[in-house]
Amino acid sequence: MSKFDVSYIEMAQVWARNSYCKRRQVGALIVKDKMIISDGYNGTPSGFENICEDENGVTKPYVLHAEANAITKVAKSGNSSEGGTLYVTASPCIECSKLIIQAGIKRVVYKDEYRLTDGIDLLRKAGVEVEKID
Repeated sequence: MSKFDVSYIEMAQVWARNSYCKRRQVGALIVKDKMIISDGYNGTPSGFENICEDENGVTKPYVLHAEANAITKVAKSGNSSEGGTLYVTASPCIECSKLIIQAGIKRVVYKDEYRLTDGIDLLRKAGVEVEKID
């Protein structure tokens, strides 16, 4: 754990505040060669209204997670996340973990534990270095 890890997680926490989601705001940064190459926060796809929950407070099924937004954003940019580090404020779910593996991200640093650990388990199984920061 380096001072950069702490700084990037703090930046991801600031970025999470951009989310319109009420239940949980999550932020993510992809860093490669000490440069932020992408960022993301949880929210609806481009062109949709910025409301993440339905009238019962349940997250809408099409809401994108912060990691998915950061990974798709880097893909659009023409940059490569191969060998990069993903900083995310909440541990990745299994769906995001699949994207992380396929994107070639080699390290994930997260702050808050998600209730399910299957995402973290999958990352470790795939040889991705995973660290929780306090």
